[in-house]
Amino acid sequence: MSALSPVEFSTVGLPDQERIELWEGHNADALIGLRCRTLEASQLEATEVNVQLDSIGLARVVGTSHVVERDAELIRRRPSDSVVMYFSLVGDAFFYSEDGVRTVRPGQLLLCDADKAFMRGFSRGLEELVIKMPRSIFADVADIRALTDPMVFDFSKGGNAHAAALAQHVNRATRSNERVPPDEQAILELVSVLASGARDDLNTAHRAAAKAFIEGRISDPSLSATKVADAIGISARHLSRVFAADGVSVPRYILARRLDVARALLEKPAAASMTIAEIAHHCGFASATHFSNAFVLKFSERASDVRRDAAAARAMSAS
Repeated sequence: MSALSPVEFSTVGLPDQERIELWEGHNADALIGLRCRTLEASQLEATEVNVQLDSIGLARVVGTSHVVERDAELIRRRPSDSVVMYFSLVGDAFFYSEDGVRTVRPGQLLLCDADKAFMRGFSRGLEELVIKMPRSIFADVADIRALTDPMVFDFSKGGNAHAAALAQHVNRATRSNERVPPDEQAILELVSVLASGARDDLNTAHRAAAKAFIEGRISDPSLSATKVADAIGISARHLSRVFAADGVSVPRYILARRLDVARALLEKPAAASMTIAEIAHHCGFASATHFSNAFVLKFSERASDVRRDAAAARAMSAS
């Protein structure tokens, strides 16, 4: 569940003649290599937030109108060996590949092989979330040896629940305010269920659904295994067995996620006005004492020390 600090890159304020080259360079390093061009004579204004987990990368991209292309020559020169998932939040996008042209609208997720040539265009700009996953890991979790054609899922309200939960994870991990450290295993399980339909492993589907439910209710102090089980339609005993197969109990998983969220808040300058007791309450702890003890047990340091060290690091970087 570990993640490096987010990395943000923006073309805003850069010299006009250097924007595209620098944007292409950042994407080649942080996601996949793409050729980029703007429409007409407009200058590219684009910002990307990247979060690298142990094996997968997450991103949020916001930009003005432009076109990107990954052609055969670029793929030979810079192979990615990965699949990518694009979650469209704002702006229609066209996706052109060997199987034709399709329009991806806000609320839709496009899953494709990054080493199959494609072109994407955003005539009115875009905001999207991205998951980049090594092809070998995708093959393992989704039980799909080769992604022959792009796949599209609806993650808007009333759409695919697992796609919506994936979008929620990436959104919370890459937003600028109150970023929530992502659970990589939960993301992998959701991808597994989404791409494979959980054909052979209902436990993975139940665990993914449970984690998605928990993620959206971390601040609820009454959250319990029984509530989670009721929400996803299985018994509390069955849910316990599902989590036990993963080496953890439901209450301990909820506690670990609450502590991860609390630590992220303690390190954020935006939460500096909150007391530690308020942060504990915000993360679903009914007792500040319980929070303090659990925090030390998990991280081997006090919450107040984490806040102090984060403030000192910010002051040093600003000097």
